[in-house]
Amino acid sequence: MKEIQHFFIRHFITAPISFGSWLILVLGASMNPIAATGLFIAIYFTGTFSIKQIQLSSNLKRFGMSRSEYNHIKGQISDAKLKIRKLNGLYGQVRSVQAFKQLHEMNNLSRRILNIVRTNPKKFYQVENFFYAHLDSAVELTSKYAMLVNQPLKDKDIRIALQNTRETLSDVNKQLEVDLRSALASDIEKLQMELDFVDVTLNRKKPLLEMKGDNTNERK
Repeated sequence: MKEIQHFFIRHFITAPISFGSWLILVLGASMNPIAATGLFIAIYFTGTFSIKQIQLSSNLKRFGMSRSEYNHIKGQISDAKLKIRKLNGLYGQVRSVQAFKQLHEMNNLSRRILNIVRTNPKKFYQVENFFYAHLDSAVELTSKYAMLVNQPLKDKDIRIALQNTRETLSDVNKQLEVDLRSALASDIEKLQMELDFVDVTLNRKKPLLEMKGDNTNERK
């Protein structure tokens, strides 16, 4: 969401400046329209690139990250988006209600984790295993399950393999829940600290309020 906002801000700033420069060059300086258009394009792309770099530097400062680790995490997020898209494409290939529900839960958990890291890239370090292992396991096992369940043969070996895969996917699903808790852990801790602070503050003021109430009653 922040990237889309930054995109529109860049073009909202650069477009009128570039077009205004074009009008000045053509109408004010009587420059050839083709040459002026070339300068317009150069100003537009240079402006958007410069603003993008400023926005990137601002993000790096806000998150306390280097450019290389920010780009690395951004690449991991892009890879994860493709994997989740592949996971979404398997809905039509699973046959049982249980498998469909399991797939839905894994998709839901994966999207939530990804959105949290997109909002705050620092969270990546709390859920590295999600990006490096757990999401891969979910995609690979679900793909194999879909392949097996759609086979015309349903002998004992295939039934055993399907059962084992369902059980393993259940474990992967639980691990994704752990990953989501890890991603939210620092937020929950921060919220609890804020609640404790408010509680302490209110308790400090409470005796003063009671004393004022007592004085009022005495006057009556």
